[in-house]
Amino acid sequence: MINRLAPVAWVTVFLAVFFWSAIEPKDRATWVLEVLPAAVGFGLVIWCFFRYPLTPLVYQLILVHAIILMVGGHYTYAEVPVFDWFRDWFGWGRNNYDKLGHLAQGFVPAIIARELVIRFGVFARRGWRSFFIVCFALAVSAFYELIEWWVALLSGEAAEAFLGTQGYVWDTQSDMAWALSGAILALILLGRVHDRQLQGLEGRDRHRFHIPENGIERHV
Repeated sequence: MINRLAPVAWVTVFLAVFFWSAIEPKDRATWVLEVLPAAVGFGLVIWCFFRYPLTPLVYQLILVHAIILMVGGHYTYAEVPVFDWFRDWFGWGRNNYDKLGHLAQGFVPAIIARELVIRFGVFARRGWRSFFIVCFALAVSAFYELIEWWVALLSGEAAEAFLGTQGYVWDTQSDMAWALSGAILALILLGRVHDRQLQGLEGRDRHRFHIPENGIERHV
């Protein structure tokens, strides 16, 4: 019963946060820019659910990342109230909600990439697989920084709110470092949990992907 309700709960939570986020955001142009990846992710999740089911862990992480994006879109990343409180409490010089976003930007894509390379049998050795996953997550972060740069060049009004640099000269490098840390942490903290869930999909995948008879453990 719980498994049957999980997709409904996932969609309900996503749509609830999405519509809340869309109600009188701080800056409408920034909201569109920040929430667009979450909306695209929602479409991909629905498509995958019927054609290529993913592990519960991946679905959960995608939802958390989408919520981070939608909250940031509503307030702008530099003005999320809870992180204003953290700034004052810890004596930070800036609102660091954007760093949470970039940590998730490495953490979540790392597990998504891990699922795909294992289920498609891309790598036979754990070391090469982990190296690729970290590089992939860092590449995602770098591409997002390029998007921010392009937005800054094309949009004068929304650029500062979208970038969220708050006057920090090393913001781009810091963002990528947080994403890199997120990818490494994801592999360390969630590898075993992810493997157990992948084993639950093993029988379903064997006829479609290159998974040997001795199972997922060949690739971990």
